[in-house]
Amino acid sequence: MFTITARSADDTRNLGAALAQFVCGGDMIMLTGDLGTGKTTFTQGLGRAMGVKGRVASPTFIIARVHKGNPDLVHVDAYRIKDLDDLETLDLDTALEESVLVVEWGEGKTESLSANRLEVTFKNPAAVDDLSENLEHADSNIREVTFNPVGPRWSGEDALEETLREAVEGAYA
Repeated sequence: MFTITARSADDTRNLGAALAQFVCGGDMIMLTGDLGTGKTTFTQGLGRAMGVKGRVASPTFIIARVHKGNPDLVHVDAYRIKDLDDLETLDLDTALEESVLVVEWGEGKTESLSANRLEVTFKNPAAVDDLSENLEHADSNIREVTFNPVGPRWSGEDALEETLREAVEGAYA
C-alpha cells in the first residue's frame, strides 16, 4: 500500500492516465472517497489514456456506463446498490471478464467480484469537521490518494508505485 499526494485535478487525472499502462481486460479498480474527492476525475484520466470513446462522466444516475475501447472501460457507481441482489442485476462479473471495471462507492459491496483488484482511496486532507479551523484550505484540490493492490494479479507490478509517483511528482521537480 502506498499514498501519493495529488495537488490538482490535473494531477488526479495524470494518476489515472499513468495507471492505464498497467491495466488489462479483467481488472477491477475500486474507488473510495467522499463526494468531490476525485474518483471520477481519476477515471477520466484512465479512460483518456486507454483511448476509450466518449466523455467519461459520473455514472451516478445511470449506475453503469460502458466506454468502448480495447478493452472497454465499465464505470460503475455502486452508491445506491444495497446488496448482492442489486449487484447481480448489473451482471458486472460478465463485464469484468474482458473489460476494465472501475467501481465508485464499491467498498463493502463489490469485493466479491474479484479477489484481484486495485483499491484506490481518495481523501481531502483539508477536510475537517470544524471548517473554521481550516477555512483557508477547505476547498483545496489537494488529495491524498492511497493505492492498495489486492491479490496475485497486482503483486507482480513492482513498477506501479514508481510510475504513479512520477506521474505527479515529476511535474513539480
